[in-house]
Amino acid sequence: MNRILMVCMANICRSPMACSVAQHLARQQGRHRQFEFDAAGTHAPTSAKHMDPRARQALLMRDYQPVKTRSRQVCLQDFERFDLILAMDNANLAVLQRQCPGAMHGKLRLLLSAAPDLGFTEIPDPYYGDAAGFERVLALCESGARGLLAQL
Repeated sequence: MNRILMVCMANICRSPMACSVAQHLARQQGRHRQFEFDAAGTHAPTSAKHMDPRARQALLMRDYQPVKTRSRQVCLQDFERFDLILAMDNANLAVLQRQCPGAMHGKLRLLLSAAPDLGFTEIPDPYYGDAAGFERVLALCESGARGLLAQL
């Protein structure tokens, strides 16, 4: 089984969206038993927060079921437990690189590294924007998840 952790800052927008999309696409491909997806944040609050309602709405509008509804912070055990740890942007990747034991750095990368034809490397944080920003993030998550599943 491939264990994959999606990581953003607060774990209430991008990473739970990416987790939901990847799980849905794996199920559509009949490969859901090959994968375990989870999401966490580098700066998630210690008291779990619910997914941003705009993120939830964007998922539901495209028939994705939100699978990660409460935030959590990345912990040291995640570096051992997961086979791949995919950051949404370079800032969160840098935090992960500082936290990660040296021997496990090979597990870290950006989600959009699986979709190089996009011409983007980062999924922007939609938190301070409007619904259109969440739609854009969802489209980028779809591209990254499709590329990831094709590579695995």
